[in-house]
Amino acid sequence: MSIATNAPQPVRRQRVLFVAEATTLAHVVRPFVVALSLDPSRYEVHFACDPRFNKLLGPIPFPHHPIYTIPSERFLGNLVQGRFYTTRTLRQYVEEDSRVLAEVAPDLVVGDLRISLSASARLAGIPYVAIANAYWSPYSRRRFPLPEVFWSRLFGVRLVKRAYRLERPLFFALQCMPLNRVRRKHGLPSLGLNLCRIFTDGDQTLYADIPELQPTYNRPDNHQYLGPVLWSPSGETPDWWDSLPADRPIVYATLGTSGGRNLLQVVLNGLADLPVTVIAATADRSDLDNIPANAYVADYLPGEAAAARSDVVICNGGSLTTQQALVAGVPVLGIASNLDQHLNMQAIEAAGAGLLLRTERLKARSVSAAVRQLLDRPGYRQSAQELAEVFGRELARFPQHVESALRRVSEGAVAKSVAGEQGTRLSIRSISRFGPAVGSSAVSDDSVPTDPRFKR
Repeated sequence: MSIATNAPQPVRRQRVLFVAEATTLAHVVRPFVVALSLDPSRYEVHFACDPRFNKLLGPIPFPHHPIYTIPSERFLGNLVQGRFYTTRTLRQYVEEDSRVLAEVAPDLVVGDLRISLSASARLAGIPYVAIANAYWSPYSRRRFPLPEVFWSRLFGVRLVKRAYRLERPLFFALQCMPLNRVRRKHGLPSLGLNLCRIFTDGDQTLYADIPELQPTYNRPDNHQYLGPVLWSPSGETPDWWDSLPADRPIVYATLGTSGGRNLLQVVLNGLADLPVTVIAATADRSDLDNIPANAYVADYLPGEAAAARSDVVICNGGSLTTQQALVAGVPVLGIASNLDQHLNMQAIEAAGAGLLLRTERLKARSVSAAVRQLLDRPGYRQSAQELAEVFGRELARFPQHVESALRRVSEGAVAKSVAGEQGTRLSIRSISRFGPAVGSSAVSDDSVPTDPRFKR
């Protein structure tokens, strides 16, 4: 005799694979933070990345799948030479991605700068969520400033900038070719010659920014803001952390994993004679010959706590540290080299919450003058505090943003599956066009955000 039971059946958890491109720390910790935000009773999380930064992540509470990423030094060197990824590298990435996708068999995959997923996820028929910055959006209005390149080092910024304005569209088009070649090899359509499409292509695209600082216009429904992504390395604070002088402003300096190796020494030299206390993190990248008497140095520091106790934050201009500073309402001095850093700092400077210096021929006196300006003019801190209010609201909504994005892409995949069962068969080629006009540019590249709420 069988006895009927009304006991609820366990709900199958959704399996999500996060894939991080470990060329720099930021592109590892952003998907890591998103992964940590998911409810483990509802999601089975897997994390794939090159293990070079794993010691900073601390214990990884979900299965880790090692994959290959080109050495960070090679990637940063490529940027100085004016290129990103080669076709050969992306072909290797697609092979690596495909192996992990087959092993994990996820319901969806989330990537950060792993642009090879634009091909590998579509080949596997798995919905793909891309994490990017809004200044790379095809729907953003911004100028593309001249980054540090070999020629700007050799001939100076002013001369090279003129040529860059004319040649940038061709340069961007050339950088689109490797991924387009890989996609065509596998029967997928080209993404065109818009570099912003290359960096933001996905069935769902999440901007790790706020629209008040990095606005977009006329973006489709599958491009959404995630808000700031905050993270600090695990580990103990240095011995001097609780005994810093309290009678002077504190300047927190870190150039991260993508800053120049010798620039931190220039920064410390520039601050040596100022009436400030400096706390600095080398990120295992700086060889310091002389540590001034007013400086306290460690390999790594808890960035959120360091920014919160500081009056000025000095960094490479990347979004990871600038968001730590702005969440705390602290103005930023960004010493930018690559284009990503310049784009980020361009918006922060326009909002009146920081200053931008270039890495080429950086002088200690320039650092000193910029820090004095940030300390002496209260408008910078006021602008940073206004942004902090917005960042704070978006941080509180972060779990909802993540949940909403995963739900949208999952519902879209289910809808497509149902349509297929009803006779509308979707080929891999059509899956690659999931969502309305992914990456199509609707606005000019040469205009600048002018949000009046954040103008000095």
